Amino acid sequence: MSFLYVKALHIIFVVTWFAGLFYIVRLFIYFAEAEEKPEPEKSVLQAQFRMMQKRLWYGITWPSAILTLIFGPTMLYLYGSIPTWLVWKICFVVGLYVYHFLCHRIFSQQQKGIISYTSTQLRVWNEVATLFLFSIVFLVVLKNSLSMLWGIIGLILFSAILMLAIRIYKRVRGKA
Repeated sequence: MSFLYVKALHIIFVVTWFAGLFYIVRLFIYFAEAEEKPEPEKSVLQAQFRMMQKRLWYGITWPSAILTLIFGPTMLYLYGSIPTWLVWKICFVVGLYVYHFLCHRIFSQQQKGIISYTSTQLRVWNEVATLFLFSIVFLVVLKNSLSMLWGIIGLILFSAILMLAIRIYKRVRGKA
């Protein structure tokens, strides 16, 4: 019974962590785009985005990442074994934490007023979390090697479609 409670809490904090990761990069994009605005609009917008970033990052995203890290290994301990699919999932989760730390670096830069990436680069960066989400969910649900192979092929195709969609969006936005 305790396994199910831990699993539920793990899923809840994974969901809130992903929500934070998706939204923080959107705020990075808005902050970078505010750089193009005239004063005082630029300063007002960037001050607002800094505050929103800080509240989201420290109030939701970091706590969710930490609680995910607590409940994940607890669930693994209660599960009792490590099947192959779970090893792969853990690898993707490690990649997700790397992504989180790289987002933290962008967050720290923008809190200081440093803009290192264009809004287009940040839009592409935003899709990295989507790739991790798809990879992890498919591994957890499908749990076998053949399905994992098809999942990887699908992930590559999905990545290509995302990149194409970003390019099309950029062209349409540039014309407007």
